Amino acid sequence: MTQDGGNTNLKKKSVFVPYRDSVLTWLLKDSLGGNSKTIMIATVSPADVNYGETLSTLRYANRAKNIINKPTINEDCNVRLIRELRAEIARLKALLIQGNQVNQPGP
Repeated sequence: MTQDGGNTNLKKKSVFVPYRDSVLTWLLKDSLGGNSKTIMIATVSPADVNYGETLSTLRYANRAKNIINKPTINEDCNVRLIRELRAEIARLKALLIQGNQVNQPGP
């Protein structure tokens, strides 16, 4: 009981926690954005004693499915340039070998 005689349980406020500020989102932050593909599996219960938890899970899953990811390859520009140059060298070596085989006289 409070000083005014009211019950604190009756005055309980409903606090909304946005999905971006939830503990679950913080734990999954490496998987819920950026350069990853995400799959959401929500485990729910048909029991009426778990109604609140099931509803909360479904609401979270509904908000999480709206996150749009555009995965891209994290690659340093120097690493990409080196990879492309190595591919070009391999291509030119193959052309050089082909050219040498064509120009060699037969037996």
